[in-house]
Amino acid sequence: MSDHTGTVEQGRTSYSAKLIAESSNPSNMGRMPDPGAYGIIHGCCGDTMEIYLRLDGDRIEEATFTTDGRESAIACASVLTKTVRGLSLGEAGKIRPEDVIAALDGLPEAKVHCAKLTLNTLRQAIGNWHAGGSKEPFGKLRAGSGG
Repeated sequence: MSDHTGTVEQGRTSYSAKLIAESSNPSNMGRMPDPGAYGIIHGCCGDTMEIYLRLDGDRIEEATFTTDGRESAIACASVLTKTVRGLSLGEAGKIRPEDVIAALDGLPEAKVHCAKLTLNTLRQAIGNWHAGGSKEPFGKLRAGSGG
């Protein structure tokens, strides 16, 4: 059981068809030039998630992401960025990890943190926009401002 490869293979057997499809062919993966809002979180699991938002007022026109995470992180971010398109920032901020998990037809318990990481990053982007800062991923974030 301590064999890393066995753990990965064992985890894959519990992935839904939707999760496999989203991670194999993710939507909205990539950096966005000149985003209206941006968030980045380095998760306790070691994954980094970035969310970029293009806005029309407080409505999300487009959302993209980058992550160095694997299947579950990619699938969660792919589903979330599709879900938030057209929503207001307030509506998007109300999405729960359970909503992302349901959209993927489930997530292994050991990977639930991926849904939380994705949503926390979205909420950070929304919070940064409301605070009037961090509208660009580089240059406006100062050392120590992200925790």
